[in-house]
Amino acid sequence: MAGVPKLSRRARWAIPAGALVITGAVIGGSLISVAQASPGLPSRTPAQLLAQVADSVTPPLTGTVVETTSLGLPSLPGTANPTSIASLLTGSHTVRVWYASKRHFRLAVPGALSETDVIADGNTAWQWDSTANAVTEYTLPVDANAAQTAPTAAPLTPQQAAQQVLAAVGPTTTVSVDSNVTVAGQAAYELVLAPKDTRSLVGQVQIAIDGKNGVPLRLQVYARGATSPAFQVGYTAIQFVTPAPADLTFTPPPGATITHENLTAPSGSDHTRGDVTTIGSGWLTVLDLTGAGLTTPSPKSSSGDSAAVLNALLSSATRVSGTWGSGRLLRTSLVSVLITDSGRTFVGAVQPSVLYAAAGSQATTP
Repeated sequence: MAGVPKLSRRARWAIPAGALVITGAVIGGSLISVAQASPGLPSRTPAQLLAQVADSVTPPLTGTVVETTSLGLPSLPGTANPTSIASLLTGSHTVRVWYASKRHFRLAVPGALSETDVIADGNTAWQWDSTANAVTEYTLPVDANAAQTAPTAAPLTPQQAAQQVLAAVGPTTTVSVDSNVTVAGQAAYELVLAPKDTRSLVGQVQIAIDGKNGVPLRLQVYARGATSPAFQVGYTAIQFVTPAPADLTFTPPPGATITHENLTAPSGSDHTRGDVTTIGSGWLTVLDLTGAGLTTPSPKSSSGDSAAVLNALLSSATRVSGTWGSGRLLRTSLVSVLITDSGRTFVGAVQPSVLYAAAGSQATTP
């Protein structure tokens, strides 16, 4: 689903995307059941499945996606807000999907007493936050893939997550095919990607690919040696039908605050994406979140979501130092987070040594 917009909070995907390229063991068992017997499908090689995904065109569909993240982070404040930093780093999220084409789709993320919607209709996209009754209207470029630039706080779909992880496929990746699975009632192949470099904390990534349409239905990320996924995003229900026109239209509700953004200007380099800078590539990607507003809170000032989250992380971190400077390191089975005393934050699904190298390379960057 190439047209699904990328997330504005790329820090949220820094963790799973760093693991994929990006942000558990599911409490009480998997929310995305695969208890059915292995379905029969024509035999496919890894190369054939990679080509099938690359060449596939997502057909019209409606469905429900569940994304679950359990990275072993300490308890974070603010998880009740589905669009907060804490919520985006942990827990489970559900998104309703209506997809007609790259430029005509809707995502709805329900909350306890709220909903966030993203609707794309040709050259315009809207993001609506029901809690604040706030609407952002985006003017999209004429480019057929431009809908990807419309920001949203919605979780990734399996298609978008698969696109990110497949970007890491190359000489540094071992690719294989596992037993067939059933996801959301659909028979699917199981493509398995494993990084060769042991500095990556990712053990393997499993992508369930619909046997008929070649559409990724589920993606799971496992830490090295783990038997349960630390991150997964997949359909719990899906129908390959064209959404009703009413599901793809949007009119700002009465009293809504409306802002406008023009995304037709050139986006610039891909190396710096919005408020996050990437260092390295593939499985060893590190994200410098310094520009994301995640500065180290001072002892006298810890207000705000970012500061509260960082305070929680710092309480579980250990002091470290090296030629790059000094700071605190938080390490889990799948994620390493380095917060330097100079105020920089580095995140990746990598060994701490990779973060230290990244911090050293950015030591003189303002």
